[in-house]
Amino acid sequence: MSFVENFHHQITGPESGPKLVFLHGVMGFGANWRTIAKTFENEYQVLTYDQRGHGRSMKPDRGYSPEDYSGDLKRIIDELGWGKINLVGHSMGGRNSLVFASLYPDRVNKLVIGDIGPSMNEKGSAFILKLLNTIPVPFPTKRDAKAYFENDFPRIFYYVRQKVGLAAYLYANIIEDADKRGIWRFSEAGVRESIDEGRAKERWSELRALSMPTLLVRGEWSDDLTLETYERILKENPRIQGVEIKEAGHWVHSDQPGAFIEALRTFFAQN
Repeated sequence: MSFVENFHHQITGPESGPKLVFLHGVMGFGANWRTIAKTFENEYQVLTYDQRGHGRSMKPDRGYSPEDYSGDLKRIIDELGWGKINLVGHSMGGRNSLVFASLYPDRVNKLVIGDIGPSMNEKGSAFILKLLNTIPVPFPTKRDAKAYFENDFPRIFYYVRQKVGLAAYLYANIIEDADKRGIWRFSEAGVRESIDEGRAKERWSELRALSMPTLLVRGEWSDDLTLETYERILKENPRIQGVEIKEAGHWVHSDQPGAFIEALRTFFAQN
């Protein structure tokens, strides 16, 4: 069995095209990028995949640091025979992209970091843990899960700006087990370790050392990448340019896909 086969993945676009990889956020999966990725398939050869512990990919008991995720990507593109890639990551995927670019700078042509900074954001990780601790998984049935996310979740998390979209995102992560119960598609232990490992250290040194053209994308309403941190990042490394997308929160590519696509196209077109 090849290493790539450990990961549920999709490769689209011309083999002769430049390579483009998308990395999803925590509790996500590769299909989260479908709307964005398909707009680049005529020009780029595009890879989306469920990262370890997520979706339908392998779920080891341990090993969920950004370095572990980066090592997976390195082995995947090595096995595919890909040289330099354009790399786009959101949230946890953005941190993993930053670490990958730091460890393997010769393998990254251009880098896009979506709505995450190098600091240990306790507020963002605390919210994810609250979701895991509050949502009553396992559900008796998947139908019960659907009812929860349609009715109870918006009431319990009334203060979340995009609660309906978040509920849909989370429900997409519910599958049936052998007893027909509704359970998480991802490894909950893996997600919790990803959070712990992701905030175990700050990544300012890696960010300052980035040598490739880099785009930092922030959602106007984001609490995960504060305006203060966003502005500091742009000052710390002149190779990084920033785009703040209006009327978008942390899930910036989902909230405003058109604006996100345009930001990527503009950035990729630059020499």
